Amino acid sequence: MDAMTDPVRTIAERVRTRVLREGVDLAADDGAAARYAREEVRRYSERALAGAHAQLGDEQGTAREVVASITGYGPLQPYFDDPEVEEIWINAPTRVFIARDGVAELTTLVLSDREVRELVERMLQHSGRRVDLSSPFVDASLPDGSRLHVAIPDVARAHWAVNIRKFQRRIRSLAQLVELGSLPTRASEFLRMSVLAGANILVSGATHTGKTTMVNALMSAARTGERVVTVEETFELDLDVRDLVALQCRQPSLEGTGEITLRRLIKEALRMRPDRLIVGEVREAESLDLLIALNSGLPGMCTIHANSARDALAKLCTLPLLAGRNIDSSFVVPTVASCIDLVVHLAIDRDGMRRVVEIAAPTGGCTGASVDADQLFIVRGGALVPTGARPARLEKFRDAGLDPEMVLGEVHA
Repeated sequence: MDAMTDPVRTIAERVRTRVLREGVDLAADDGAAARYAREEVRRYSERALAGAHAQLGDEQGTAREVVASITGYGPLQPYFDDPEVEEIWINAPTRVFIARDGVAELTTLVLSDREVRELVERMLQHSGRRVDLSSPFVDASLPDGSRLHVAIPDVARAHWAVNIRKFQRRIRSLAQLVELGSLPTRASEFLRMSVLAGANILVSGATHTGKTTMVNALMSAARTGERVVTVEETFELDLDVRDLVALQCRQPSLEGTGEITLRRLIKEALRMRPDRLIVGEVREAESLDLLIALNSGLPGMCTIHANSARDALAKLCTLPLLAGRNIDSSFVVPTVASCIDLVVHLAIDRDGMRRVVEIAAPTGGCTGASVDADQLFIVRGGALVPTGARPARLEKFRDAGLDPEMVLGEVHA
């Protein structure tokens, strides 16, 4: 696949000129871009018949490309339209990759540096965010919910590095994860009970293992009347919840003012009368504010990058120390041990299959600087199976009138 051809670029410029001259708002008139594109393609073909230039091979295809270049994302638009494509990334104008079902593919698409910059600028138009020499990184949400990350030189070596994680609506419930083979029925039912009981759940895994998707699926089991507040760096969560407030961070202005951090958002979220607090991901000192919120009795969930459930707990014990010298492990470790009820750990195999590979339950105790936890489900023989262990703390289940013994049940060797 080639970059935008000269006829497409020429026709697109003519359409833009007409739009500006006639003062048309393409956002308000969905059909205007397609109508102008068809008219300009027809005029281009008429001039070609007169010998002004070569004829178009596919007028309808050219019109679609023109519309994509004006209202969509140009040469990348087919990948946005393809529901099988999960992610798009650009390492260089000649190195454009996509991922289908977790497996990376190098495309035949060839762009120019100018086209990459123009695509990024178009993507950032709706976000109010910027990328320049003073701010060489940017995280933003696209209008369709996809997540954009960009790094530019001289932080990147020679070319703009662009990553787009497409917004996927395919998986919205635990039942769908069961159908896909990511989770067995018994584990799914146990997680459903845990959500209904108001358990504090930590979802862990490496990059692109499906942590956000898991939070979406878990929250599909929440009670209908719950008021949920979500806090994220950029909007990614798409919860099927009736009473929902979604908050995201804000970058500082050119003058260095107006920044809104994750720590600030967590504090503000607590003033919004939440029944459950969801933090998209904890990476730094905001983990302290999350722990304080959970320690007050507010149910919550968050995601964290980690190699195992035990590593996730260890990391959550370390991150709050970044909040300042007055915070030490003698406070953090027991708080994590008492606050976190479950850790759901995810992994992706070489074929791109995402699975739950471990469910662990902290006992509430700690040994030294480590949180004690029992593995409730582990992978054995290629399948996630119960270990026979039971959660040490059942108070939340009992208060909700639930009995996890019904699904943890008898374990067969």
